[in-house]
Amino acid sequence: MIRERFSYRQTFATILADTPEHIEAAKAGMLAARQVLEAYIARDPFFASTFDPYVPDSDDLIITRMADATRVAGVGPMAAVAGAIAWAGVEAMQEAGAVFGVIDNGGDIALVSDRDVRIGVHAGEAALSNRIAFVVPPQDSVLGICTSSATVGPSISFGVADAVTIFSRNVALADAWATAVCNEIRVDNLSVLDRINPNDVRGIFAILGDRQVRWGNLPPLVSADVDERLISAGDR
Repeated sequence: MIRERFSYRQTFATILADTPEHIEAAKAGMLAARQVLEAYIARDPFFASTFDPYVPDSDDLIITRMADATRVAGVGPMAAVAGAIAWAGVEAMQEAGAVFGVIDNGGDIALVSDRDVRIGVHAGEAALSNRIAFVVPPQDSVLGICTSSATVGPSISFGVADAVTIFSRNVALADAWATAVCNEIRVDNLSVLDRINPNDVRGIFAILGDRQVRWGNLPPLVSADVDERLISAGDR
């Protein structure tokens, strides 16, 4: 397996693949997505600044994916940027023939895989941080595993959760809901989960201090020793 970092402007991602060709396909897919996004923002800067759902004047795939996902979750379009770019990269890997490909864009992950993949949980100073991992079984279609935190990283958050991880086939939606749930979830108030359609989201795992919240269908969790040096900074 090959592990390679990729950076371009605000994108700082880690790519896992079996061949150099699939690494290059991932880079090309993410770069193309970023270029489309930047061109659109240049003519519609409000798309990049609003915290509210927004209807863009574009039919470009990355723009519509971000806008549609965040409209469902009730957040601004850029809440789905990292997931959408990772998704574009993995789709490019599939088009190049990959059956294994993982892109971690700062905790927002898109993957396809012909084998089990362990995904570590990083939650800042929370007790469980870097001590557990999901064992994700083989996936022949793209799966999004996106995490948002109010206590880790540079992204804007209005919440208190140490980590909220969302599983969905729609990677942009996983990213958008990770932001929305992280903004709203509290130890004594889980009502945000009532808004989520189980047909869209497979599972949710949240860490709030010493409390865990589980919703839906989650992969097995196992003990792990997560190496923080492997964590990507991601889009922001």
